[in-house]
Amino acid sequence: MATKTPFQTLNNVEDTSLTANSFGFLRSPLCFTPYTVEADVAITGVPFDMATSGRSGTRFGPQAIRGISPQLDWEHCRYPWEFCLKDKLSFIDCGDLVYPSGDSKAMCAALTEHCDKLLASGKKCLTFGGDHFITLPLLRGHFKHFGKMALVHFDAHSDTYSNGSDCDHGTMFYHAPNEGLIDPDHSVQIGIRTEYDKSLGFTVLHGALANDLSVEDLVKRVYDTVGDRPVYLTFDIDCLDPAYAPGTGTPVCGGLTTDKALKIVRALKDLHIVGADIVEVSPAYDHGDITALAGATLAVEFLHLFALGKDRK
Repeated sequence: MATKTPFQTLNNVEDTSLTANSFGFLRSPLCFTPYTVEADVAITGVPFDMATSGRSGTRFGPQAIRGISPQLDWEHCRYPWEFCLKDKLSFIDCGDLVYPSGDSKAMCAALTEHCDKLLASGKKCLTFGGDHFITLPLLRGHFKHFGKMALVHFDAHSDTYSNGSDCDHGTMFYHAPNEGLIDPDHSVQIGIRTEYDKSLGFTVLHGALANDLSVEDLVKRVYDTVGDRPVYLTFDIDCLDPAYAPGTGTPVCGGLTTDKALKIVRALKDLHIVGADIVEVSPAYDHGDITALAGATLAVEFLHLFALGKDRK
């Protein structure tokens, strides 16, 4: 009897969606057995937008980020870094998370388990959303290995709202402190420019303040708040002004420029970053891949931060 060929997807699971498993970020080969191969970082896409409160479409975010990434792959040393990323860091793209369409609880369980297994195999996780809700199961996976973490959170929204459902992309950082996953007193939110509760403990460098502060002053506040704690870094693309990231579901005017965001991220190189994600890229609302390019560029910066962290280790 003929042996059945495994599905060429993460965990060899049949994927019946219409959006997943495109090709590897920065032309890296796809690896569907990520827990047993040698690599420093594993990239995973999560094409999920069931938690979206506004315009849907972020399920296409991982595909868009990967699709534009060859634009960033031609430089030997990515400006302004002075080393070749692929000389210092090995990374794999393990494709997109496979979960039953329409089942948010199954997605959460699958993503937490996947994250846990990657970390147990000695890798760091870089994850592409999908809507911002995916950060909650990722934090659960990281907590098993690092305990309570500091959060550095770029966003137009605080996502600390308690009035949503269990699956709502505005509630993750209400649930995460309540579950003991992150410490608000040592966490920073950058770029917030919608209503937020000042009593929750987060250091909020709101949009107007973040735009007015120098990069040096802003980053000093981050370091003073976070210290040497393990840091989870999450970047909602709507932290950027809609002029720089129109392709997102809940755009808010008054955000950061791409240039300033990149300078801030690069200056975080001395933090103990244990994991990172980029979320809320929704390419249908963008006429020219501007938002996907911003997301992919940030992902490249995150990989450089991981490379420097590997050197320190």
